[in-house]
Amino acid sequence: MRSAKAFYFVFFAAAACLLPFLTLHYQDLGLNGRQIGFLTGIVPLITIVAAAAWGALADATHKHHLLLLVTIAGLWLAIASMTQVTTFAALIPVVCLYAIFAAPIVPLVDNAVMVRLGERRAEYGRVRLWGSVGWGIAALIIGFVIEARGLSITFTLYLLMMIVLFLVSVWLPVPGGPVGESVRRGLRVLLTNRHWLLFTAVALVEGMTLGIFLNYLFLYLNELGASNTIMGLSLTLATVSEIPVFLYSRRLLARWGAPFVLMLSMVGTVIRAFAYAWMTAPWQVLPISLLHGPTFAAMWVAGVAYADENAPPGLGATAQGLFSSAVFGLGAALGAFTGGYLYDAYGAVAAFQWAGWASLAALLLFIGANWRLFARQLAPTSVGD
Repeated sequence: MRSAKAFYFVFFAAAACLLPFLTLHYQDLGLNGRQIGFLTGIVPLITIVAAAAWGALADATHKHHLLLLVTIAGLWLAIASMTQVTTFAALIPVVCLYAIFAAPIVPLVDNAVMVRLGERRAEYGRVRLWGSVGWGIAALIIGFVIEARGLSITFTLYLLMMIVLFLVSVWLPVPGGPVGESVRRGLRVLLTNRHWLLFTAVALVEGMTLGIFLNYLFLYLNELGASNTIMGLSLTLATVSEIPVFLYSRRLLARWGAPFVLMLSMVGTVIRAFAYAWMTAPWQVLPISLLHGPTFAAMWVAGVAYADENAPPGLGATAQGLFSSAVFGLGAALGAFTGGYLYDAYGAVAAFQWAGWASLAALLLFIGANWRLFARQLAPTSVGD
């Protein structure tokens, strides 16, 4: 698993150097809130189709490793092209290419890790936590680097690390799992599973909320007068909070199961959204960032485990792609577009308040639909099972 740990470390370290600062880059180019919302929104919209399509193609052709290398190379070219364009119209096709190639990378590797772990699938979090370590270390440094060298350095660092990622991926075993049902039949099985649909719908709402956090938090902090150092430290603290969740995810899932862990993550998301809305000073983002682990990390380990449990034989990459499409596809798109409109019309506070109320509504619906399951898990007789 060393190569998988190295992959997660480098991939998320690269992401920490660029993705949170893309909206600031767009703002520096003179784009307004709606234009920024459009560019950030088309990425997840494309992800809805691209992640599932790449996963289905991988399962159908059994070329998981080749497709991983192709998408990493394509992503590098897309980001390199982004540094050469300065207008909104020119950015649209480049951002579309970025979305197409970025969408399947993590689902393909998540599926490969689950296949390789076999009966030890519950240990996925211990492998995935290296992505949090990579993000945290990079986030700790990147704020100081931007202060010294300017925002453009983020692209340079990202492209350099993606070259390293490609080399790591050459040696990464990417099995696709056993040959099983046809993709069409497997999709029918998944899409008629009401428990799967409910789970992914709630994860979608959390993806929408996270989309607002990712795309508009730094713009909000910039309005509050936050330095790049505080922004970088907020990323570091957020990542540090992921590590214990990933580390103990096996125990969490074994004791409570994926639906209950998702419910807990939604509770944290509601608190986090309203806490952002109530900020009055930049430093307050630092303690709030510690809620990232109990929200995002808990949701992600629950979703990967649930997708693996419900995937028809041989369609693990497809199931992971569908889950990723719900969170980082439709969910993130709704967050980006809605956040862009609210940011322009009513300000950043309104965007975070809306995220909080939407998450609370989804949480209450999810609890209502799973009330008997959750009540049974919380019953005193369940202690010690």
